[in-house]
Amino acid sequence: MRTRLSQQERFAWSIVAVLFAGSVINYLDRAVLGVVMPQIRRDLGLSNQEYGWVVNAFLTAYALSYIVGGRLADRLGCRRMVAITAAFWSLAGVAHACVRGLGSLALVRALLGLGEAGFYPAAIRGAAGWFPSKDRAKAIGLLLSALCVGTLLTPPLVAWVTVRYGWRASFLVTGSFGFLMIPPWVWLHRRIRRVYGVPDPDPAKDGLQTNDAATPLARVLRTRKYWCLLAARGCTDGAWYFYLFWMPGYFQEVRGLSLATVGQLLWIPYFTAGLGAVVGAWVSSRLIHRGFSVDRGRKSVLVPAALLGATGAATCFVPSHVAALAIVALALFGHQSWSSNIHTAISEVAPPAHVAVLYGLTGAAGTLMGALAQLVIGPVVDAVGYQPVFVAAGAMYLAAASFLLAAGKIERIR
Repeated sequence: MRTRLSQQERFAWSIVAVLFAGSVINYLDRAVLGVVMPQIRRDLGLSNQEYGWVVNAFLTAYALSYIVGGRLADRLGCRRMVAITAAFWSLAGVAHACVRGLGSLALVRALLGLGEAGFYPAAIRGAAGWFPSKDRAKAIGLLLSALCVGTLLTPPLVAWVTVRYGWRASFLVTGSFGFLMIPPWVWLHRRIRRVYGVPDPDPAKDGLQTNDAATPLARVLRTRKYWCLLAARGCTDGAWYFYLFWMPGYFQEVRGLSLATVGQLLWIPYFTAGLGAVVGAWVSSRLIHRGFSVDRGRKSVLVPAALLGATGAATCFVPSHVAALAIVALALFGHQSWSSNIHTAISEVAPPAHVAVLYGLTGAAGTLMGALAQLVIGPVVDAVGYQPVFVAAGAMYLAAASFLLAAGKIERIR
């Protein structure tokens, strides 16, 4: 029996390892645009407002795909959805090298969003199936730390390629990475199938195989608990997309850093963000191991993390770029500590049959918040600068904490 459990654990962490690599590549591909934004705007003649439209095209498609991808992941399983989405977003990433203006850039960004969004509901479903509640946040925290690794690697890699070969080459290089994760993913699931006899088992003893599988989706969508968690995630996701798509441009255009300097320094806030994802996940898991309830363990990390995220409002009010970078690093540490636990909490309140689609709906809400924000951010930055946007982003974390507390106890909706 111990041999079987040990093998199950090895499979579970092997799956997380490949999903981690996929998540790194996923975020690397989307973060390229933010790094080369000044160069693309200059070459294609785009204003800040038009750049906001391009980001909005990605986020709108991403939101739609989050919902559809979540539903497909519940039906097709983690194995097939991960392979399909990786191939799709990689093709879209490479296609960025061929854009000629606003329309074609918006189109390929929309295709990238369609491909990338379906990956995460499938990955969360896989983590929820393979890991029990006491360890699930560790797996999801690692997946979310991968987002930060991807954005951490992007500035130095893209700056190096762009300086030498131009921004189009940077999309060719990064877009091709996604194809590299498909062979090990297929090989791993062939091994799993030989052991379990089925391609997508859910072996965690308190994971997806429970008696709650028949809970109707419509009933969940009528609960205050779910909608409050959706709103909590939506607020902070909107702030995250601002940091992802506008922060590199802010440090170049307002703080006066060169692209090469951005490549040298901007890994720091992304590193602290990844650290926050792991630390936040492991702290809440440790508390649960020590006897805290799931609700108390998650909220003991979520509330302080939201307060840290709110400190980002001060970024524009400090005199030096070093202090601004430090504040952003602290805020992103808080953001990812929050994210690793709110994403886990969503999987813990969702009935087993609907984990991916309910997670996808919350992801769509967050993406739509980001998309709506782009309609405002561009004109505000053009008119008065970045200060009001940073303040609003900080306020989103306080609103998210309020929604979290209004949701009540973190427990399965029955």
